[in-house]
Amino acid sequence: MPGRARSDSGSGSAPYAIIETGGKQYRVAVGDTLSIEKLPVEPGTDVTFDRVLMVGGDGSARVGTPLLDGATVQAQVEQQFRGPKIVVFKYKAKKRYRRRTGHRQSLTRVAITAINA
Repeated sequence: MPGRARSDSGSGSAPYAIIETGGKQYRVAVGDTLSIEKLPVEPGTDVTFDRVLMVGGDGSARVGTPLLDGATVQAQVEQQFRGPKIVVFKYKAKKRYRRRTGHRQSLTRVAITAINA
């Protein structure tokens, strides 16, 4: 399962945002590294996430309905890679039917550089 590395020590006062990409929601702060669904961009380029659902961290939170107007999150693409192999095994009992296949999801690793609220 793709994870993320937290750069801060969980102080809670650092600004953070909740963004949506690839059909999933992520809580991000500046300096975080995430593994998200593949984006069609080259490593080293900057990407902007404009689907920001919430911004908080300084004692007050701004929540969108469903999105915040004018809020963006800047990130830099670090790497395109594939996740671990997931084994898919299908069988039908007592019928000698067995199928074993695998799947590796294509992912993009991004580093959050700025939160613009």
